[in-house]
Amino acid sequence: MCIRVLIVEDERRIAAYVKRGLEEQGYAVDAVFTGPDALYWAGSTPYDLILLDLLLPGLNGLEVCRELRRQDCRASVLILTARGSIDDRVLGLDAGADDYLVKPFSLKELLARMRALTRRADSGDRQPVLSVADLSMDTNTRRVSRAGHEIQLTAKEYAVLECFLREPERVLSRESIAEHVWNYDVYNQSNVVDVYVRNLRRKIDDGHGLKLLQTVRGAGYRLSAAGRQVHP
Repeated sequence: MCIRVLIVEDERRIAAYVKRGLEEQGYAVDAVFTGPDALYWAGSTPYDLILLDLLLPGLNGLEVCRELRRQDCRASVLILTARGSIDDRVLGLDAGADDYLVKPFSLKELLARMRALTRRADSGDRQPVLSVADLSMDTNTRRVSRAGHEIQLTAKEYAVLECFLREPERVLSRESIAEHVWNYDVYNQSNVVDVYVRNLRRKIDDGHGLKLLQTVRGAGYRLSAAGRQVHP
């Protein structure tokens, strides 16, 4: 099956270079140069992947990404940008992007990221409801609750929690979490994984005597039904 890709990049030289490289690898590629055009094309064509620049005329990449997710666009979104700070990355990922690649990048690296995103999108052996103790996640509705109370999560907090719920009791390293959620070496460049785990711990464990999300010193993190009991 041919994979359809939409490039959203206002620098036409870069767009042409990426388009040519992807077409040589067998991808079906369209390119647009503004935010509004990105929404129009994504709304009219079932793309598998969207390569999205942040600095766009009309609507910026974050606005485009949020609107795509609001419209329930299922395409994987890979942000391409020269803005590589951790804050910029977190903003992009929380807007609904699946991965983040900082310019300048090699075509070889871009292709590797795209293959990883395609593999993740194609994985179909997913059970709809995941649970540990009184914490549950419905992957069809994307609702998360603990003890019957719904928990509001950002897109990436949800993705990190899904990693834990799919492998309860297993210790997950920062590297494995980053690979499953972002597909880039975030664990070597920042404490962004720790930030997301800290946010998750606050949302799912605060106010509960049984603490499900545990730190395993020197190894990573674990979601355990045994948990850690905290008495008031």
